Amino acid sequence: MTRKRLSLLAALALLLPLTGCWDRRELNELAISVAMGIDKSDNLYEVTVQVVQPGEVTDKRGTSGQVPVTIYQAKGVTIFEAIRKMTTVSPRKIYAAHLRAVVFGEPLAREGIGDALDLLSRDYEPRTDFYLLVAKGTTAARALGVLTPLEKIPANKIFESIQTAEKAWAPVRAVTLDEFIGDYENEGNNPVLSGISVIGDGQAGETKENVESVRPAAQLQNSGLAVFRKDRLIGWLDERESKGYNYAVNNVRDTVGHVPCPGGGHVAVEVTRSKASIRGSVKGGRPRLAVELNVEQNVGEVQCRMDLTQTKTVQDLERRSEQTLEEIVRGTIEAAQRKYKTDFLGFGEAVHRRDPGAWKSLRSDWDKHFETAVVDVKVNVKIKRTGTLGNSFKEKGRE
Repeated sequence: MTRKRLSLLAALALLLPLTGCWDRRELNELAISVAMGIDKSDNLYEVTVQVVQPGEVTDKRGTSGQVPVTIYQAKGVTIFEAIRKMTTVSPRKIYAAHLRAVVFGEPLAREGIGDALDLLSRDYEPRTDFYLLVAKGTTAARALGVLTPLEKIPANKIFESIQTAEKAWAPVRAVTLDEFIGDYENEGNNPVLSGISVIGDGQAGETKENVESVRPAAQLQNSGLAVFRKDRLIGWLDERESKGYNYAVNNVRDTVGHVPCPGGGHVAVEVTRSKASIRGSVKGGRPRLAVELNVEQNVGEVQCRMDLTQTKTVQDLERRSEQTLEEIVRGTIEAAQRKYKTDFLGFGEAVHRRDPGAWKSLRSDWDKHFETAVVDVKVNVKIKRTGTLGNSFKEKGRE
């Protein structure tokens, strides 16, 4: 019995060296990439990575006298080759496990990003919670070169800004790699990605002076939604159409809008709750589509003569708000059906869920069926709060 115990202990002792982390890497051996940009020129991929300065990782106070990130670039027939080629200029191997954003230049996005996504989805190293974006009207390299105020690391600015804008203003959508691929593979839907623009002098934005001025020479701004037909960019939604998209696909958590007053002026309303559903069915071989939107709002600002202590006035404001929201959603549907002739709202997916048998006869040519389909839009608005004032203090001054 003692011999068996000794044999077991010896076996356990031999296993101890195997319990280490097989892929452990030291920080001083890595160049931590927090953002990646992918462009294409002369039939070669041009990859840009934004690497955090080592001092920003090891010292909470950050580095002194130097910019917090460094840009490395390389070209290659494939993206994988371009990334490895960066070791010719970087003293450390690029480490992509902490990516926060991947930006595609608009020219590449119009050509197609499917091949670029293959590396991102195949490589085990990066997590899949980073956001995908399109650099509107410029290259990804230019967008990643801009230094940003408030957030020292521009990749963090991109990540946090798109989250904040999505939650508080709703003109953008935060899309991860898995979400994009899911919409790409869905026969009844097409992907969208948020756009990012360089406002101002992009070249000056690459200098440290850009974050030392109260008015930066260049800033990064979220710029609407990029519409894709599968993996190819086909156009852009403006801010109003982008909001309509988020309303329709149930992606509005909080935002602010305005409603016209009967005699001129506007009332600003804050959306505190929004619930949308998209329905689809087939009757007589033709799709019947509908969007239903239920919204709760608070009154935030009044720029006209309006007595909000009266129930009738509040009800009239609710009807006006319903009309405004219906126009916004219909504008997005119009862009999908007439301008881009592409279903990026998921109506086809709704038809598939409701009637899989009928969907089989429509799936191969769905976008053409969608183009001529009648879409019903129903909006219900309930105003919950009107603020601490019934009338504006200006009205009391006129009495």
